[in-house]
Amino acid sequence: MNKKIAIIVLILIVGSALAFLYLKMKTTSVSRKTTSGNNTVFLSDSELASRLDQINSLESKGDLLAARDLCRQLLSSSLSSENWASVQKRLENLNMKIVVSNIPVKQSEIYEVQIGDSLTKIAKKFNTTIELIKKSNNLTSDVIRPGKKLRVWTVPFTILVDKSQNILTLKAEEEIIKTYIVSTGINNSTPIGEYTIVSKLVNPTWYKDGKEIPSSSPENILGSRWMGFNLEGYGIHGTTQPEDIGKQITQGCVRMRNEDIEELFDLIPIGTKVTIID
Repeated sequence: MNKKIAIIVLILIVGSALAFLYLKMKTTSVSRKTTSGNNTVFLSDSELASRLDQINSLESKGDLLAARDLCRQLLSSSLSSENWASVQKRLENLNMKIVVSNIPVKQSEIYEVQIGDSLTKIAKKFNTTIELIKKSNNLTSDVIRPGKKLRVWTVPFTILVDKSQNILTLKAEEEIIKTYIVSTGINNSTPIGEYTIVSKLVNPTWYKDGKEIPSSSPENILGSRWMGFNLEGYGIHGTTQPEDIGKQITQGCVRMRNEDIEELFDLIPIGTKVTIID
């Protein structure tokens, strides 16, 4: 009887050892697949869809910060390049919604309107724009009354233009807020360096060969907005030729789709820094 018990115990010990060895080998195999270059195990389509559904749900409920945080977590997962680009674009759209919302964030401040205040005065005080203050607080006019509390963006935006990729990146405290596809200069004519926005125009007039071309003319290539640099003749503007966006085709300026520059225009105050790199 004791001999039979000993045999059973031995079989159980050997079985447990083999099971442990199998699990260890399986774990090692998976680890190698997930860490070696071409054998990365990407997040499954079903898991990706589940997380995107969570993001959609949070956004629909107005919880933009939680939706943004989930996007950031998702970007740290193993995603295919196509899925990564899609999630990144989703994050950027959430970023923009947060910027123009009335949600308190670390880059904003709640300001109580004082006697004698105006939107112009407040925008100058916080180095922001009237348009952004109005959007963030759902204001339909420029009239504000003492005692009203406004959510005001307080962190300077910066712009980075990468000529090699034809990409303009909007940043706040080095955090990427949004990226845009742009056109830059033919024959590398867009000058590299650090510049400052010194002028902003809505529906700008274009002057070519001494001729004044109004904004309503299809010949006016400046599009709906102009933001000029402290380098005469250069700036960021819209376009009447959106099919050419993404190409090195301009005379040296940075060209954007009209809807893109109109979005950017409302956020960017005079004095904003622009860096252009190869």
